[in-house]
Amino acid sequence: MTEHEVLARMFEDKRGHLKSVAYRMLGSLTEAEDAVQESWLRLARTESDGIDNLGGWLTTVVGRVCLDMLRARKSRPEDSIEDHHLPDPLISFEDETDPERQVLLADSVGLALLVVLESLSPAERLSFVLHDMFAVPYEQIAPIVGRTPQTARKLASQARRRVQGQAQVSDADPHQQRRVVDAFLAAAHDGDFDELLRILDPDVVLRADAGADGMRVFRGSHAVAGLATTFQRMARLYAAHHAVVNGAAGLVNTSSDGVVRSVFAFTIVNGRITTMDLLSDPARLEGIDASAARN
Repeated sequence: MTEHEVLARMFEDKRGHLKSVAYRMLGSLTEAEDAVQESWLRLARTESDGIDNLGGWLTTVVGRVCLDMLRARKSRPEDSIEDHHLPDPLISFEDETDPERQVLLADSVGLALLVVLESLSPAERLSFVLHDMFAVPYEQIAPIVGRTPQTARKLASQARRRVQGQAQVSDADPHQQRRVVDAFLAAAHDGDFDELLRILDPDVVLRADAGADGMRVFRGSHAVAGLATTFQRMARLYAAHHAVVNGAAGLVNTSSDGVVRSVFAFTIVNGRITTMDLLSDPARLEGIDASAARN
């Protein structure tokens, strides 16, 4: 093989990891792929003989690319997530065979956490993701954000406090998660307000993203249970399929012709639903293949 072919093969070995980094940075699978491709172009233009640690070098490069992409996004208020859109969900119906997809799924984080990451500044997000999720030293993060290592540490600490205050992690038992989702489905089908109240945490948050105007956010069990008739209409109109969404229990709703109409991601803590993320934006659901879905 030529030197270029060897380099390309080495890059492909790192592709899954790089896409995982980029996805956590950007919350978009398409943009993550673009960032990974840009990192390959930069590698191809670089004298690889001078790179001692290719994995570390590529992680730094894809981080820098993602930071530039975040900074290029339209300015949004950092104190409100209502103006944002939900990140792209990672959905699995059964065992995945694609190696790159396996890395993403195995290394996935909850959709609720990604929503919180959307509210961080680009520098905070990069510092937190690279250090806390991928163990990149602050000394390597500092030149990416153009700050000192001490400032990079402070940025990550600020992000960590925000994440710990807002993002919950689902109960570990997947069977318990599914039982709660089944109970939600039954209550939704019946439009049962009281049963929904029992299943929902008193401080539950529902984020609904239908595209265009960003998210609508409903807070509190009474507000969310008050959508019982909406849930009932969805439950009776569409077929609900159990799925794993970003590592936790979720639902994919399809119409009679198999088209994906919505995706639900749940965070379940102590047997109650604490967050529900509902994506129903047709443009973003278009690429989801539900042919492997099972009830």
